[in-house]
Amino acid sequence: MTTFQSLGLSEPILKSLDAMGFEETTPIQEQTIPLGLQGKDVIGQAQTGTGKTAAFGIPMLEKIHKGTKAVQGLVIAPTRELAIQVAEEMNRLGKGKGVKALPIYGGSNMERQIRALKSNQIVVATPGRLLDHIRRKTIKLSHVHTAVLDEADEMLNMGFIDDIRDILKALPEERQTLLFSATMPKAIRDIATTLMKSPEEVKVKAKEMTVENIEQYYVEIPEKHKFDTLTRLLDIHDPALAIVFGRTKRRVDEVADGLQARGFSAEGIHGDLTQGKRMSTLNKFKRGRIEILVATDVAARGLDISEVSHVYNFDIPQDPESYVHRIGRTGRAGRKGESVSFVTPREKDQLNLIEKITKKTVNRLKVPSSEEAARGQQKVAVDKLVDTLGNSDLKNYRQSASELLEQHDASDLVAAALKLMTKERSEVPVRLSHVQPISVKNAQKGKGGKKNYRGGGKRNFNNKNKSRNRNFNGKGKRGNFQKRNSNS
Repeated sequence: MTTFQSLGLSEPILKSLDAMGFEETTPIQEQTIPLGLQGKDVIGQAQTGTGKTAAFGIPMLEKIHKGTKAVQGLVIAPTRELAIQVAEEMNRLGKGKGVKALPIYGGSNMERQIRALKSNQIVVATPGRLLDHIRRKTIKLSHVHTAVLDEADEMLNMGFIDDIRDILKALPEERQTLLFSATMPKAIRDIATTLMKSPEEVKVKAKEMTVENIEQYYVEIPEKHKFDTLTRLLDIHDPALAIVFGRTKRRVDEVADGLQARGFSAEGIHGDLTQGKRMSTLNKFKRGRIEILVATDVAARGLDISEVSHVYNFDIPQDPESYVHRIGRTGRAGRKGESVSFVTPREKDQLNLIEKITKKTVNRLKVPSSEEAARGQQKVAVDKLVDTLGNSDLKNYRQSASELLEQHDASDLVAAALKLMTKERSEVPVRLSHVQPISVKNAQKGKGGKKNYRGGGKRNFNNKNKSRNRNFNGKGKRGNFQKRNSNS
């Protein structure tokens, strides 16, 4: 593997990389950084979690002139969460050079953003809010020398394709453009053909897209038994931090509420929540104040927390790419991870399709009984007790222990201690709204752009008039589609 030291990077960037603990490049970084440093346009095909931010961020940072206060580097990302995460990593990468990145997105104070734009040389923006600034003339793009489209296919799915074209046309013609996407549908290829200059292609092989240190499982279970099975698995696995994926916002709310009712430390996150609530929940999860995050795909996209030990696909995702994105939330930073997908009998074909495309077998788990879940919780208590025996000073407790042993049987005392330490779940009934099972036949219609299972049927997200009329502040009469775009 190539080291960053061998790429001829400047001392300030190497200093930042060293502080971040990065020595060797990932495959996407190894191939992209040299091309980026040469000023070439690049099309990179890679999943989240492969190190894309450093792949495009390092060449961008190397070209930033500290003496020029104008915006020189621009990254366009599909969601607020990804924009914030990319900006945070760019700030870590640019710390040695003293260069900062500013995230701008809808739902935050516009005046504060306008003031901050005067002192940041890199901007990471969602399409809607960036267009707002362009139309208000509150951002000057005439000095931009590097533009990056991150998660381009997701921006296409969210209806931003015409906005992306308008943004790129507003940039100087003499610029470097880097485009990253997990998949390459025709609309994304068209951007590369018309708005990029002889781009070099970098593609991470499929076997590198699937994280190898994740043990993948599934349980075949009827819809009505999913929730009980989830709580039993959580009791048996006792995850450090876990993410549970639901297909809809309503589903996320119901599962999170149900987990709380049964005594789990859980909260939900999706696009209908306020920005403040979403950030508060994410911060609590990062700090371990909540153990289970229930999320939609878009809300969790780009989430990078190395302590996540388990991912549960409560609803199987609609396409293999989403599956890889989801399970990639665990097994990060060299750690082991586990994923469990809940599959109804009618969704077995979808699971087979995922296995075929990812070239990875997903092993079947037996559905645990309530007795097995109870034993799982007891095992957690036993492990804690044994750990305390081996790693704690018990001197101050021995007299009380001796007195108890004179009055009670030793096995009864240990049993009582385990009972106190074991979380006994309340069997509160939880009812969830019905969610339609995934059909492989319908999902595959998304290929070729005729009927996209993400974009949906007759609605044409690429329609220019619809793109122009979209209200990015979430006001208007566009229903769920309106709200979804306001998340950006």
